[in-house]
Amino acid sequence: MDDARFADMSDQDLLARHVAGESDVFGELVRRHRDRLWAVALRTLGDREEAADAVQDALVSAFRAAHTFRGRSAVTTWLHRITVNACLDRARKAATRKTAPVQDTERLDQLLEPHESAEAPAERQDLHRELLAALATLPAEQRAALVLVDMQAYPVAEAARMLDVPVGTVKSRCARGRARLLPLLRHLRAGESGDGAVERNRTPGTTVPPQSGERDAGAGDPAAVKGGGGHV
Repeated sequence: MDDARFADMSDQDLLARHVAGESDVFGELVRRHRDRLWAVALRTLGDREEAADAVQDALVSAFRAAHTFRGRSAVTTWLHRITVNACLDRARKAATRKTAPVQDTERLDQLLEPHESAEAPAERQDLHRELLAALATLPAEQRAALVLVDMQAYPVAEAARMLDVPVGTVKSRCARGRARLLPLLRHLRAGESGDGAVERNRTPGTTVPPQSGERDAGAGDPAAVKGGGGHV
């Protein structure tokens, strides 16, 4: 696919062309946004396989439901909302199965991005592992709010649009989540709060790991991903 073709096109233009039947433009939306969707999913779910499945669910939801997009928010907000909803659905299903949070060192190591495992100082890896383990103890709704606001640095108002809840609800979830995380993270930095630890461990630009046999979701093929729909 020639990315230069889409350089001057907005996300909304791409989505409109996808709805009009152009078979390859959805792939450009995937290319532009999938890394950030993956980062949100990984930090919300704390499991690489679950996160990858949630992103796939969200991409097929967007692919199939693009005609319902009304332009009342940015396309990226719409995509994040679908992704967060896919993550929360998976988290609720996991809770009903009484799935325990990830705890063993080997499993936590798998949650680190490959470039971090190979290059980051050992101290940072330890901090990141402890942060992910602490996040896994939070209710899914609080976790999602903290990931968007504290780790992905979205404004509260934008996070509220992504989560489709009032701004006050996002603030409340973040406050309750921080209060629960603080005792777990206080020891990471002497004399600093858990919020500081969360801030230092932000790692933007996470890349989705390739999946065996996965086809490009942007090639106009809804069989490449699975899921439902949504509209804004």
